Amino acid sequence: MLRALEIRDMLIIERLELEFQPGLNVLTGETGAGKSILLDSLGFVLGWRGRAELVRSGAEQGEVIAEFELPEGHAAWSVLEEAGLPASDELILRRVNTKDGRKTGWVNDRRVSGEVLRRLSETLVELHGQHDDRGLLDPKGHRAILDLYADAGPAQAEVRRAWRAMGAARKALDAAQAALEAVRAEEEFLRHAVDELDKLGPVEGEEAELDARRRTMQAAEKIRDDIGQASSALGYDGAEGAMANALRWLDGAAEKAEGRLDAPIGALTRAMAELDEAARGVADCLEALEFNPADLDDTEERLFAIRGLARKHQVMPDELAGLAADLSERLAALDAGEARIGGLRADLKAAEAGYDAAAEALSALRREAAGRLDVAVAGELAPLKMERAVFHTAVSEGPAGPEGRDMVAFTVATNPGAPAGALNKIASGGELSRFLLALKVCLTEAQGRGATMIFDEIDRGVGGATADAVGRRLKALSEGGQVLVVTHSPQVAALGGHHWRVSKRVEGEMTLSEVLPLAVGDREDEIARMLSGDVVTSEARAAARALLKA
Repeated sequence: MLRALEIRDMLIIERLELEFQPGLNVLTGETGAGKSILLDSLGFVLGWRGRAELVRSGAEQGEVIAEFELPEGHAAWSVLEEAGLPASDELILRRVNTKDGRKTGWVNDRRVSGEVLRRLSETLVELHGQHDDRGLLDPKGHRAILDLYADAGPAQAEVRRAWRAMGAARKALDAAQAALEAVRAEEEFLRHAVDELDKLGPVEGEEAELDARRRTMQAAEKIRDDIGQASSALGYDGAEGAMANALRWLDGAAEKAEGRLDAPIGALTRAMAELDEAARGVADCLEALEFNPADLDDTEERLFAIRGLARKHQVMPDELAGLAADLSERLAALDAGEARIGGLRADLKAAEAGYDAAAEALSALRREAAGRLDVAVAGELAPLKMERAVFHTAVSEGPAGPEGRDMVAFTVATNPGAPAGALNKIASGGELSRFLLALKVCLTEAQGRGATMIFDEIDRGVGGATADAVGRRLKALSEGGQVLVVTHSPQVAALGGHHWRVSKRVEGEMTLSEVLPLAVGDREDEIARMLSGDVVTSEARAAARALLKA
């Protein structure tokens, strides 16, 4: 609920402080007195886009402060939380406009953007009038209005979920098809490469092992002859045989040498043992260097094959095994691609069927609610002296989307047999006002009362009993909530629970606007003025008293 509005230096308002109340608040005054300036100022602090120049002539800046009362659970709480702003049951909006055009806004003393103010305004205030392009006259919002009337939240959530699932299924299928096409383009290469790698069967670390073995065999060829000759020189036909003969000859002479050969014989015996160890070592080496020449050829052939394939695929030899596994997987994906795509197509078909079912359920809910809304509006039009007019909520098929596949438009026919058309195209000013009021009454009954409702001269073009019916509908709307009405109708003004008169005065060469709350006696004078014009007659006063007592 809007509790207070403070305006400083805006257009022709120097300073103004208003305290609004629950129920029906009416603002009256002569044309040009400044009633629209109040709405412009309120729209400014709410972040609405309006007049470019609002600062009063001669002032450095204009300022508007609006104070709202937020009951528990009000939609504004979630906007404040999302924006990281402090929240309480009191909400104070403040916005300043400098004379050079800069605009700055605050919410509970925290600086905010115009976008945050606009998002808050959507929960705080509803403006309705003949030139309202933000509410009921905007066809783009008719579907959302019908959904609120139908309480379609759960059905909408199911449609959005089904739409997301369908999008995910389509994305998965498209990705799989694109991947399959990419693999198909290299199918011939894959089959040849996988066959070639499978035949070779490279193993990680194998290239280094083959290279070491090849070097060993190549070295063996070069040194084996020398080692063989050394083995022969150490053998019986060489050093071993000579030393054995020498030892045998010395043993035969030792008895007659009186001990002089004992040391040489011991040294020679030890030398024979060392010679035997050396000969065994050389023989072991020869045995280790023994290989089949074909082994060298086989080793070199496999080593060169591994290195050649690595160069062909531009990888390191040790990476061939991993490459083989990767290419095999890609080939397997190609072979299994059609089967997988078939499964993904089935998933998409199931997701589409799920969306169709959810969308059709939402459409059925909308069609049923449209019928109820048409009946409800027709019931409201009769007291507004439009019983021959026809209101119709047209639900037609449109492009599919996350909100379903329905287009919704509120259409009217002002006379039986006349073609139906859009609200703002068919109805005259007075008819349009009554259509909007009837529709708002029905929607408010279904949706409950949340935001402050403002009606800007919605009673224009009507009078007498029709104006009284309009006023009574506005009063009904205000019960349990708050309605602000800018009106020229005395019948509507008389039904207000709270009444302000807007007037202007001239001080020097400056025109200023002021707004005064009216007591009971003052209300009688104002309504009499609305009835009779500049000269208030006794008959007008009597009629005003009758309206106030009605």
